[in-house]
Amino acid sequence: MALAAPLLICLMGPTASGKTDLAINLARQLDCELISVDSALVYRGLDIGSAKPDFPHHLINIRDPAEAYSAAEFATDADTVVADIVARGKTPLLVGGSMLYFKAFLEGLAEMPPADLALRQAIEAEAAALGWPSIHQQLLRVDPEAASRIHPQHSQRLSRALEVYRASGKTLTEWQRDGAGGRQGAAAYCRVVQIAICPADRAVLHRRIERRFAAMMASGLLAEVRALWQRPDLHEGLPAMRAVGYRQLWRHLAGESSLQDAVAAALAATRQLAKRQLTWLRKWPDLKWIYTDHDGNVAEDATTAAGQCAPGEAPLGLAMTYLQARGGLSR
Repeated sequence: MALAAPLLICLMGPTASGKTDLAINLARQLDCELISVDSALVYRGLDIGSAKPDFPHHLINIRDPAEAYSAAEFATDADTVVADIVARGKTPLLVGGSMLYFKAFLEGLAEMPPADLALRQAIEAEAAALGWPSIHQQLLRVDPEAASRIHPQHSQRLSRALEVYRASGKTLTEWQRDGAGGRQGAAAYCRVVQIAICPADRAVLHRRIERRFAAMMASGLLAEVRALWQRPDLHEGLPAMRAVGYRQLWRHLAGESSLQDAVAAALAATRQLAKRQLTWLRKWPDLKWIYTDHDGNVAEDATTAAGQCAPGEAPLGLAMTYLQARGGLSR
């Protein structure tokens, strides 16, 4: 009898949804190792504002904040880690909210022109003078399909999309369409089970975001950002410094806003991040949802493959039931 393909679990969700806690609980119940899928957690020194967990995760603290890290690099690194975990007879569990990283790992990314620092700086100078919505309008004229997927204030994605067009004369949409292929890495030989966790009520998620950011500030987030701001090799344009919370407090330290305004801007940016993550997830194929209530337990209308679940059940029980039904896991 042929052996079953190794199981690979993907646990997704918007920021502050409870996915890290659920992943840690699953790892404690099952023979899993956790792999972080988070574009901020890869950076050393971004600890408080990224909600860096104490529980062991692969692909955390693997880059200095002065260095860039891409979704393509993540896919390669994750392939290596997954292969090692599987070879040791354990189950890899990828957890995080960086949806482009998940996409790169599961589906692959089209080949793109390399980054062009001069073009990027020129686009950022235009945005500083005219605003990111004006950059969005430029992209809308040349690549309406990409522009429709990118929020007018999402600076990093807007900059990259326009940079690709200016560098190559070919739109991001055309590059992605021409390069569509499929993954040949770990996701191609594993049985992939995908789960998302999220509060059923958006207001609950927003309250969690507010409480968590208040706790981060009380734990010394401003001092953490100040230590980064004082480094001569770091600047606001680096991917690490664009992370939500860090960018807004960086601007406060640069004298561009009051602390109160910076906190308000960070909360607004975090809510926008959650909204973008949910937009990705609503279109994600073959995804099993776990909706939670204000206490973090399973909401009343949640269901499993086995049927209606009891409201108030912990997400761990529901996830275990689903994984055992789909993957044949044992404790």
